[in-house]
Amino acid sequence: MNLAAFEAFVKVMETGSISMAADQLFITQPAVTKRIHSLEDYFGVKLFESAGRGVQATHAAHSLLPKVKNWLNELGDIHHTLSHEQGQVQGKLKIGTSHHIGLHHLPIHLKNYVQQYPDVTLDVHFVDSEQAHEQVLAGDLELAFLTLPPVGDDRLEYITIWNDPLVFVVSPFHPLAHKKNLRLEDLIEYPSLLPAAQTYTSQITLAEFEKQGLKPKITMSNNPLESIRMLVSIGLGWSVLPKTLLNQDLHQLEIQTNMNRHLGMVWHPARTQSRAVQELIEMMK
Repeated sequence: MNLAAFEAFVKVMETGSISMAADQLFITQPAVTKRIHSLEDYFGVKLFESAGRGVQATHAAHSLLPKVKNWLNELGDIHHTLSHEQGQVQGKLKIGTSHHIGLHHLPIHLKNYVQQYPDVTLDVHFVDSEQAHEQVLAGDLELAFLTLPPVGDDRLEYITIWNDPLVFVVSPFHPLAHKKNLRLEDLIEYPSLLPAAQTYTSQITLAEFEKQGLKPKITMSNNPLESIRMLVSIGLGWSVLPKTLLNQDLHQLEIQTNMNRHLGMVWHPARTQSRAVQELIEMMK
C-alpha cells in the first residue's frame, strides 16, 4: 500500500472520473485503475462501479473518503512540521486560485516564487472563489487566491492584495451603448448576463439593485468572467465585469455606482503551515 494509491482514490472521488483523475495526476488511466484496484484488494471491498462512461462510488468509498482525507492532511502536517524544524523550503504546496486572478494577477508572483524556491512543487488548482474558500476551510487547500467574500469567516485569515473595480458593460452596438445619463432602472429593461447568484461578484452586483428596490432581468448565468465577456461582446445583454477585462469589443456604461471587489488570499491559521506556504504568504504581502 502506498501514498499514491490513496491520492488517486481521492482524485477519482472528487472528479467522478478515471480519465479526469489521470489528467490531474499526470498519469495514465490504467495507472489510476491499478492504484484503485490495489486499495480494493487491500481493504477487501469494491470502491467503484461502472456507470455509463464514468464510475459510481460505492457506499464503502464514501465511508472511506473522509478518513483518507484526514489521514493525508495529518501526513501533510507531519511533513510541514519537519520541514519547518529543519528550516527547509521544500515539498508540495497545494494552492487554489480563481480563473480571473490566476490568469491576470498571479503569474508574475508565482514565477518569482518558483524561481526562488525550486525545491517546492507548486500544485495550482483553478476553482471558483466560493469553492476555494470552502476548500481552505476544510483543509484541502493550504492557501487560496480569490475574490474575498462580503462577510468573512472568523476561523480564516484574509489579506486584500488587489482592488478590482466593477463596471457595467455592453457591446458597442447594444441599444444601451448610445444612451446618456443612465440609471440602474434603465438596465432592468434589457437582458443581463451575470455570474451565478452564489458568486461574490453577483452578490455585489445584486446588492446595488436591491438598494433601490430593483431586480435585473437575468437571462443567463455563466461563472467564468472571460465567457461572460465574450457573450456580452456579441450583443446578448449587459453585464458587470472587472475593469481590467475591458477591451475594444466592450463599451463601458457610465452609471454612478461604486462597486468594487477585493481580491486577496486566505488561509487557515489554526492549521499547521509549511515553510513553503509561509514564504509565499510573506512574498505576497
